[in-house]
Amino acid sequence: MKYQGVCIAVRDVNLSKKFYQDLFGLAVFQDYGINISFGGLSLQQDFDRLMGIPKDSVLQQSHNMELYFEEEDFDGFITKLARRNDIRYVGDGVKEARWGQRAVRFYDLDGHMIEVGESMKMVVRRFLDSGMSMAETSKRMDVSVSDLETLLRS
Repeated sequence: MKYQGVCIAVRDVNLSKKFYQDLFGLAVFQDYGINISFGGLSLQQDFDRLMGIPKDSVLQQSHNMELYFEEEDFDGFITKLARRNDIRYVGDGVKEARWGQRAVRFYDLDGHMIEVGESMKMVVRRFLDSGMSMAETSKRMDVSVSDLETLLRS
């Protein structure tokens, strides 16, 4: 068995396709009209009818899962988000985790929660560029120096 990705229910597949293409630069892998696959993430219109479930049982703003992306140019992505008028944030915008990674959470057009985090490699580089040593970065992030070195080589 091979895991293929996640499929999310959307009201308007064309609006959602544009949202994900514009914001994340995703390229369409397969287009079946009411089902669009970006290869790993698929959008399905008329999910209720396809599954044979009541339309009102397809929940909005579920807070028990999120789509997760990492971004090398996190500050650039935050600027891109700020230019949009269709973004509804979860909470107060950018947060920094105890290990130093910055992330933002928001909803897509259908209420699916999305998290975009600064890539872990960029977190390490940011700390090193600020003058922290590798040992200090390791302690700050609670990760071994060896693991940080592997991450930087990837």
